[in-house]
Amino acid sequence: MAKRRKVGNLMALAVLAALTERPMHPYEMASVLRAHGKDQDMKIKWGSFYSVVQSLARHELIEAVESGRQGGRPERTIYRITGAGRRELQDWERELVSTPEREHSRFKAALSVLGVLTPEEAVTLLQRRLELLQEQIADQRETLSDHLRKTPRLFLIEDEYELALRETELAWVRDLLGELTTGTFPDLAAWRAHHADTTP
Repeated sequence: MAKRRKVGNLMALAVLAALTERPMHPYEMASVLRAHGKDQDMKIKWGSFYSVVQSLARHELIEAVESGRQGGRPERTIYRITGAGRRELQDWERELVSTPEREHSRFKAALSVLGVLTPEEAVTLLQRRLELLQEQIADQRETLSDHLRKTPRLFLIEDEYELALRETELAWVRDLLGELTTGTFPDLAAWRAHHADTTP
């Protein structure tokens, strides 16, 4: 079971990790997270970024080390990770890496009510999904291959994981389509009959 965190927003995990590199002011933290593509790895709501930073400071997971102003710019506070913040980051990372969690996806939600469509429409839409997955996987493979030539693999394993998930989804959708198009999907007749009964 997931531990209750003082700051449970995954953006906090990314901020703490960024601050292990060096102290930064919030604008720089956000720039680093964007440059590292963290908004592709986790759901980041940039509108709540500053409140996450403030919450980390309030719970003493990060601390202000200096504050200053350059020219006409607003005052900027530079933060560094604290010992408590480093321990929290490592404990949180251990939990996330070691403990599988049920993660809800929009596709799973759609599959849970697939019966609202006719089998024929489901086939058409799944074929479209299959085509898009094939295109996305090809792009992801090419991008990953390019990045691996310039970046250590350690910093790309989240992209490898996402690619593996896409490839698994592709295989599963292909199998499901095979069952639907060959008529071997269980209860296909009942699914069709349901729509025949509800047609106005």
